[in-house]
Amino acid sequence: MKASTTSSAPLPRIAVISSGTTPGQEGNRTESLLRGLAEAPPCMILIREKHLQGGKLFSLARDARELPLPAGSRLLVSERIDIALAGGLDGVHLPEEACSLHLLRQAAPSLIFGRSVHSLRDAVAAAEAGADYLFFSPVYSTPSKLAFGPPQGTEKLREACRAVSIPVYALGGISVERAKECMECGAWGIAAISLFSDSTDLPSTIETLYRTIA
Repeated sequence: MKASTTSSAPLPRIAVISSGTTPGQEGNRTESLLRGLAEAPPCMILIREKHLQGGKLFSLARDARELPLPAGSRLLVSERIDIALAGGLDGVHLPEEACSLHLLRQAAPSLIFGRSVHSLRDAVAAAEAGADYLFFSPVYSTPSKLAFGPPQGTEKLREACRAVSIPVYALGGISVERAKECMECGAWGIAAISLFSDSTDLPSTIETLYRTIA
């Protein structure tokens, strides 16, 4: 599986997604999350506060960019190319229904573009359209992904990983115990929200994950 993207360095294998579920507390929660990652191995960090208006989201992204992160980390934001460019972030994560990746890359060739997918067909389509990586979900049952139907399971994850040559992150119900199973299916890495938001010791959790998936 190809590990490189528009940057010469490979993407980290662990993607940490901010919860984006506590209106009025987004800055504090995301800053706390990022500070917790300062002593951890490098990660992909996705700022996911979709409900914030542009000005507040830009302030959050700009402040996040100023925080110390381990070398090799990548900082992304959901959907907002303008915020990523203005805030000096590394990339943008897109939903399945986002507009053409080809057009977006023309507008922002320096950014990493990822896409969420929920089927083999959509994984192949996103890869062919030029995505740098995919979040494939939900692999396991999880409340945050109920809208996308029953869990895909590891066999469908395996099929998606075999069908594309870009990094695939397993998302949905991921735990430390399940991470190795996902990697054995061919996933490049794992992505999670609650696994990290519920952790009282992020560096330890991430180090354990890296040992598990190595």
